[in-house]
Amino acid sequence: MTDPKAPRGSGGGAPGHGPAPAPTPPARRSPPAAPDTPPRSTYENSRWSPPHAVRATALHAGAWWLWALGLATAASRTTNPLLLGLIVGVAGYVVAARRTSAPWARSYGAFLKLGLFVIGLRLLFSMLLGSPIPGSHVLFTLPEVPLPAWAQGIRFGGRVTAEQLVFAFYDGAKLAALLVCVGAANALANPARLLKSLPAALYEAGVAVVVAMTFAPNMVADVVRLRTARRLRGRPTGGIKAVLQIGLPVLEGALERSVAIAASMDARGYGRTAEVPPAVRHTTNALTLGGLLGMCAGTYGLLAAQGAAYGLPVLGIGAALALAGLRLGGRRSVRTRYRPDRWGPRAWLVAASGAAVAAVLIHAGTRDPAALHPGVVPLVAPSLPLWPAAAILLGLLPAFVAPVPPKEASQ
Repeated sequence: MTDPKAPRGSGGGAPGHGPAPAPTPPARRSPPAAPDTPPRSTYENSRWSPPHAVRATALHAGAWWLWALGLATAASRTTNPLLLGLIVGVAGYVVAARRTSAPWARSYGAFLKLGLFVIGLRLLFSMLLGSPIPGSHVLFTLPEVPLPAWAQGIRFGGRVTAEQLVFAFYDGAKLAALLVCVGAANALANPARLLKSLPAALYEAGVAVVVAMTFAPNMVADVVRLRTARRLRGRPTGGIKAVLQIGLPVLEGALERSVAIAASMDARGYGRTAEVPPAVRHTTNALTLGGLLGMCAGTYGLLAAQGAAYGLPVLGIGAALALAGLRLGGRRSVRTRYRPDRWGPRAWLVAASGAAVAAVLIHAGTRDPAALHPGVVPLVAPSLPLWPAAAILLGLLPAFVAPVPPKEASQ
């Protein structure tokens, strides 16, 4: 007989025969599988690598505009097509590296096409209306239209020289580069976040602009939705009758949306201001108006070749007065700002890169104006000045320090 207290065997052996095997340890649970993410490269693991663009690390929209305005200022100081092409290339590289798939990010191609159109239009006007630039290399002659005596000094048609076409090309390329720089800012800076960063004294204008910007897309979406619904019901979507039947629901939806927006703005305290003494209000108006006039005069000085000496000081004084006026005007605002955008070190680097390009090109225009403005009489090939070209390459800094947009948004 077997001892009932003896341990039973396991497996296929008979109970009570032979020593019992050691108990099997419990299986160790394997750790959860890591998410399917691509390995990070050595550069991405570096502490100096730019972070991914999320709300907490997104670059301030004003930094992109300051960078673009710096490039535009540099483009306004030269007519050298090699330098202008380098500026356009720098702006295009940064846009390709740091733009997203948002609707406003698709505007860069439109500005490029607009720049090419400006160059073509400038060449066409030069051929049709002539140019004060003398030239000896006649390319072809257009039929000249006789004009009355009161239109002396203006001609329509006539001979077309290589010198006048080159001069027109230089002039058009300068304007095209300015447009491309503005297009780069539009493609990189979120307009809603830029309006959100306005000073407290201008928040009412910012809200009005945001509402105006969202009105047209919502109306287009309503029209598309109603046309799709009519098509699914077998009703016509073209013709005057269909347009009238679609327009009434669109207007009704716009009115309902306007009432809803007005109610939400009233619930959030829109339009309510604090009591400000009259002296402070008058001082605010004087500082703001004087500062804006100073900024206009300084900007004109920077864009004009003869005003480089006074343009920057007047612009700085005007900006200081305008900021003081806006800060005083902000006392009227009783609102709070939800999750304001931060101006961090990367924003300083992006803005400083554009300012450095503008400062170096302004200095180069005073030291060596012939390199920045190649002559057309006599007709010579433009040369690439080395240190202004190297300074323009500083504008590539945002492509390496600005936050990286998500891959699905940048494709």
